[in-house]
Order: sequence, then structure tokens, then C-alpha cells
Amino acid sequence: MINNRPARVLFIDLEQKVIAVEQREDLNGWLGGVGIATCLFKENLLPEEDASHPGQPIVLAIGPMSTIYPLVTKAVAMFRSPLTGELGESYAGLRLAMSMRFAGYDAIVIKGQADAPVYLTVTPRQVQFNDARGLWGLSIEESGHILRKLSPGSGHRSTLRIGRAGEKQVAFACVVVDTYRHFGRLGLGAVFGSKNLKALVIHGDLDIPIVNSAKYNRFYEKIYRQTVETDIMEKYHGLGTTGNVEPLNALGALPVRNLQASSYPEAVNLSGETFARETLIRKLSCSGCPIGCIHIGLYRRQFALGHEHEYESVAVAYDHELVYALGTMLGLTDHRHVYALIEKVEQLGLDAISAGVALAWATEAQEQALIGRQELQVNLSFGRMAPYLTALDNIVSQPTAFYQALARGTWFAAEQYGGSQFACTLGRNEVAGYHTGYANIIGQAFGARHSHLDNAGYAIDQELQNKTPAATPEEIVEKIVREEELRNTLNCLIICLFARKIYQLPVVAEALSTLGLCWTEEELFRLGQKIYREKMALKKAMGFRPEEIIIPARFLETSAMQKRLSPEFLESLRRRMVEKLAAL
Repeated sequence: MINNRPARVLFIDLEQKVIAVEQREDLNGWLGGVGIATCLFKENLLPEEDASHPGQPIVLAIGPMSTIYPLVTKAVAMFRSPLTGELGESYAGLRLAMSMRFAGYDAIVIKGQADAPVYLTVTPRQVQFNDARGLWGLSIEESGHILRKLSPGSGHRSTLRIGRAGEKQVAFACVVVDTYRHFGRLGLGAVFGSKNLKALVIHGDLDIPIVNSAKYNRFYEKIYRQTVETDIMEKYHGLGTTGNVEPLNALGALPVRNLQASSYPEAVNLSGETFARETLIRKLSCSGCPIGCIHIGLYRRQFALGHEHEYESVAVAYDHELVYALGTMLGLTDHRHVYALIEKVEQLGLDAISAGVALAWATEAQEQALIGRQELQVNLSFGRMAPYLTALDNIVSQPTAFYQALARGTWFAAEQYGGSQFACTLGRNEVAGYHTGYANIIGQAFGARHSHLDNAGYAIDQELQNKTPAATPEEIVEKIVREEELRNTLNCLIICLFARKIYQLPVVAEALSTLGLCWTEEELFRLGQKIYREKMALKKAMGFRPEEIIIPARFLETSAMQKRLSPEFLESLRRRMVEKLAAL
């Protein structure tokens, strides 16, 4: 929507195999990204139907600054989540935003169910409905290799696809974007699978002129210099987010063995320093980003069991959340074992956080004899990698009733088999890799998509850790809500949240002005507030009841940053958040 042109939206009907393109001037007030995605999702949602209903929409959107400014690199997906039953919202980088930009679409809405597996090829001039029966059942790597051969062409190309987890509609299946990036969390892969949609390939080859190029160039240079010549982004280029492992461990804020502990000595073996020293081979960037925060390590895997010397080397991306969920949460002590689980999750097309937390809960449930060997078909044990590989395959193949339940999410399996008190879920979503305290718990429990990225409650906990006098429930709730509102503004654009300290609202307003878009700082923040309220109304329409949120006991049993949490204070926070949402 550069220079206030109408948003261009592509509508795709998989059942009828028809498309439509609409020029939507009415969407300009939503700016872009999560703003127009929320509006389009609301228009097309069937609130009385579940996530797998053919009529439910998938909405993909980019923002007005996507790939035009540094670090504005991502696309958003909105859908009804098969994991929580409510709002699904996910973000992915690499080439997708750029490909959508140069294909000429601000948003894509996909509805319907194909009568047989298909993959779509989207260009500025047409949409092709292609037979994907030969791709069904293939791994992420195999299908990606074939799709790149089947979809040659000039311009910028992005390839989205699901693995067997999505085909089997595992509730936490993801969509892999290009290589190493994902629409993770909340089960977009299962929604693709329910529509018989194996993949989406987008080619963009348009020329997108910028009218006031001199003004744009000057401001681009200013942001670029701040990005590469200051230390604001150095953390992400250096060790990447795995640099969090040792500091969180030292703080006593690193979930270990299904959050039975919040630190352990072996964390040093899974630190960013260890990964970098032992196996790092390259760093990648999303299109339009100069940082290089995607860290790629070399993993040697045995490909012919029973033959001692049959090994091959594969490149595997790692970050903090993967190391937490498939490492510390499972009590592993060797970073090479974490690679094995990351690579398995990647090829199956599972969300790494949900998969790791599910396995951690299942391990403890087996230890407590809630699940038998016959149901599990393997003996899970914290610190032992090989059984987890088998269990990941079983989540997808679902050979027993237990794995059928676990494929619906940790919260669902815990309800069926017991052990909900130690299920590390908040709002039915498996938690991220922080155990910092009250704001982290409340932020994930009540956030729009139950994610640590909604409001960074873990950062609020650290900010308030030594505050005197201690923060009140009202103060904590206000910080959580304000941060979520602000992030909705940034996600209209869609700025990589690693760069949120660079893209303060005055900077955003000036950057937009170079593209002919006039927004004040106050107007931008009010838009974030509006989107937050729209999301909460959508969640309510899909059945979300804040007063019914339950915090599992495990979050109180294990110390957070060296302190035991108070049940009374947490309950007062919970009540205050319920009141806040009711007042909206």
C-alpha cells in the first residue's frame, strides 16, 4: 500500500479452483500485516465451525514496508488454531514477504478443500492448481527439492510446504517456509493438511517503484547504519538466541526436565558458545536483513543403521527455543543429540516447541505410571535421545490411542491421561523457553495467541526483578497489555521483533512518510490498541473464556529466578487480567 494505494488481496478457492483479486481501499486504515490480516480473518471466519472445516480461511499478509527497509522481513499467517480452538497467528521470514511484495499482493486468503492433494503456484499474472499426489507423504526436504525443480522461473520465489505431520493433521504441525524458517506454533500445517494443500509457491517479478526515492534513500541509510554500526543487533548476529541459554541457566530461569528444575550444570553443553565452537558453519539472513541471525550447524547423521561407518553431513538451523524444547526440557546433555531431534522435527513438519514440551510431559507421565509401555511403545527417559526420535515418529503415525491424543496437544493428552498439574501449557499452548515469573506466565496465558512473543512477559519479569517497592498486579498487567498493543503496531509492518529497539514509533512514522503514508506516533499506537481489541473479540467469538484459564501447578512448584512464586499473588494477577479483558 505504498502511497496509499488500495490493498491488493488475492482470494483462492481450493474447492472450486477459482481466484479473485480485489482492490481494498477500506483496508488502508489497518495499515498492513497483522492489521489487514485480522480484518480479513474476521470477514471470513466461521466461528461456529472447528479449525478443519473447509470454509475456514488461511490469511497471509505483508506490510507496507516489507523488504523495503532493513529488518522488515516477515509475513503473518492468521487462521483458526486446531491446537487451542481459537486464534492462530504466526510469523515467518526468509523470502516470503519479498515474493509476495513482487507478486503484487498485500494479502492472500485461501479457503475451501481440494478434492485431492494440490500445490499452488502464484505469480502476478495467474494462480495454478497443481496435482500434489506425488508429493503427499514426502518429507520437508524431499518435497522442497521437487518443488524447486517443478517451479522454475525468474524473479523472487518462496516455497511453503507441509510434512507428514500436517498431512496427518497433528494439531501442532507447522508450515516450512523456504529452508530453515517456519510458520510455527498453533498448527497452521494441520490447516493446510485439512485443505489437501501440500504447498504454496509464490513467484514475484514486478517492479515496485518508490516515488520519493531521494527521501527514502536518506532514511534507509540512517536505519541501515544504526543496524550495522551499533551493538543493538550484535547479539543476534553473534551467538544468536542460543546466547540466552547460559544467562537464563545462571538466573534460574531455564526450564529443565519438564520444568522440574530451572537450571542444571549440563546447560553449558547446550549453550550458544558450545554450538558455535563445535558445529557452526554459516549464518543466513532473511531477505532485506543485513544481520544474519539464522545460525546453521553441521550435524553428522548415520544413514545406514548397522553399518558402522555410513555417515552423512546435513545443515541444521538452531536457536534458543529449539535448544530449550528439544534439549534442556528433555534433560539432554550433548548438543549433537539436540541436532538429531531438531532434524527429525524439521523433516516431519512439527512445531519444535510444542513437540519438545509434549515429549517432556509424556516422559514424566510415564515415570508416574500414568501411561504404560504398551501405549507408548518406547521407554522415555530424560537425558536419552534415541527414544524421543521414535516417539516423534509415533506422534505422526499415531499407532496407539495415546499418540492420537498427544497429536492433539499436550493439554488434551493431559486431560485424557492425567498429569495436567505438570503439563507445561498456558492457554492450551505449549510454553516457550523461559521461567522468569509472574508476567511470563500471565502474558502467555492471556496473550492473543498465548505466545511469549505477544508481550515478552519474560522481559517484564527481569525488568521488575529488583524493583522497590515490588510491582503491583495492576502495574504488571498494564505493562503486559501495553507491550502487546505496541507489538501489534510493529506487526502491521511486519518488523522483525529483534529490531523493536530500532523501530520505535517515531522512526516508524518517519519511515512510512518516505513511502507517502502519513501516520503520527499516536495514530500508530491507537491502531495497535484497536487490533488488540479486535483479536480479543475474535477469541471470544471462538470460545475463549479468560475466567476459565487455569495455571498448572508446575509453574508454582519450581523456583523462577531463584524465587518461589506466591500462589496468592499469581491469583491476584490472574483476576486483574480477567478484569482488564472484560473492560475492553
